[in-house]
Formats: sequence, C-alpha cells, structure tokens
Amino acid sequence: MSNQSRRKFMATTALTGAALAASALPSFSQNKKQVIHHVFFWLKNPSSKEDLDKLLAGLKTLEKIKKVRKLYIGVPASTEKRDVVDNSYHASELMFFDNLEDQKAYQDDPIHKKFVEDCSHLWEKVIVYDVQDI
Repeated sequence: MSNQSRRKFMATTALTGAALAASALPSFSQNKKQVIHHVFFWLKNPSSKEDLDKLLAGLKTLEKIKKVRKLYIGVPASTEKRDVVDNSYHASELMFFDNLEDQKAYQDDPIHKKFVEDCSHLWEKVIVYDVQDI
C-alpha cells in the first residue's frame, strides 16, 4: 500500500470512527435553543427515608416522558461546606429538553401530572430553575 493510499485509508477510518462516536451521543436539535429544567425539593418530613424513597421513585417515572432528552435525579452531595453551597434540599431533578415547546409538553404530560398528584403531599417547598441556551 502506498503512503498516499495509507493516509487516505487512515483519514477515512478516523472520520468513520468520529461519525460513529457522535451518533452514540444524544442528539439535540441544533436549530432551537435547548432548555434545562432543574428542580429542588424539600420534604415535609426531612428525616423520613420512606418519604425520600417515594419522592425518588416518583421522579424516576418522569423519564418515560418522550420529550425528556436526559434526566438526572439526585440528593445533596457531601461536598465541602462553603457559604455559596446550599445543600438544604432533599432531592433534585435535572432535565434536558430540545426547546421550550418540549418543556411545555412535559409540563402538560399526564405522567408529570400524575407525579405531582402522587407526590406533592411529600414536599414542603419546591424551587425550579429553567435555563435556555444563549
């Protein structure tokens, strides 16, 4: 194989590998501004592991909503205590949407409405931060 052919083969192989890797990543719409929906929950009974488990199980049902591109559910991390860190919440969800319309569809989805109906008695306070790409 000549050096010219070898370079062409290597370049083609590298491009094919990059294309395959890119196709494995979640594909977000490039023509609309993506939306991140971050929600923090404070439980009415903060010492109840049962209530926390019910809330976390309820949050997991939200991943069935088709418009949700990615969902992360968590609890406060045991990171360094600093004045700028608020770890007073008990659970959090972080969702990614392709656009504002998909976030609105999520709000209206029966699965989301059922989550609120089934779990709202568990929380005392909820704060939502919605962020849109610039």
